[in-house]
Amino acid sequence: METIIRLTASLGFFCIMICWEYFNPRRMQQISRKVRWPVNLGLAVFNIAVMRLTIGGIAYLSAVAAANNGWGLLNWLAAPDWLSISVTLLFLDFAIYCQHIVSHKWPPLWHLHQVHHTDLECDATTAVRFHPLEIMISMVYKVLCIYLMGANPCAVIAFEIILNGTATFNHSNINIPATLDNKLRWLLVTPDMHRIHHSTFPIETDSNYGFSISCWDRLFKTYIAEPRQPQTAMAIGLAPFRQQNELGFAQLLLLPFKALRRR
Repeated sequence: METIIRLTASLGFFCIMICWEYFNPRRMQQISRKVRWPVNLGLAVFNIAVMRLTIGGIAYLSAVAAANNGWGLLNWLAAPDWLSISVTLLFLDFAIYCQHIVSHKWPPLWHLHQVHHTDLECDATTAVRFHPLEIMISMVYKVLCIYLMGANPCAVIAFEIILNGTATFNHSNINIPATLDNKLRWLLVTPDMHRIHHSTFPIETDSNYGFSISCWDRLFKTYIAEPRQPQTAMAIGLAPFRQQNELGFAQLLLLPFKALRRR
């Protein structure tokens, strides 16, 4: 049931975003959806299948196990529901922010994470362009965080839905008025804010790591407000990959291992 709830919410929000992109895009894309979308959506379907056959649903089950056995800080403190839900949501969001930074700084994880950054455009489908090994490592990391905190099971489901929804939102190629975007940024990571993270300039790629709430980037000085190039003209992706054709499905799966061999 937990998986059905998450997938239904994610699919519904994804449909809203791709319709918004179609009718009111922020940027005119140079690479056709027919080229990019089969690869990105193919990775999404493959990742769902892999997770379903391996460790799918383990985050929620871990939270239930922690609650039943009294494991983790919040369970030791017998925190009331309102507090355990709030702390769980904030802690997991911060944990993902930290994981994102490590994925850029530590080469073994970067070899996996660069699959996400090789997309030469940025839209709702970019949010699901991840290597399956990165998805699995991320899930194991979340499980460790859940046991450490004694995360609230309901909050874990809510967090997964929020994470998927906000990732789709902030990768989307949707047009939000600048005045509204500036106000939203004080709470949420907006598409214009996150698009800077997908810039070809390394200093911009190493910024704006947040996925849901924007406070972590401001607190830890990883926030950049505006890119060097205009939002509508800035180059997206990793510079070396802009000199070649879009990578195919099999090429993306093999990309991290080729990088390791080069090292």
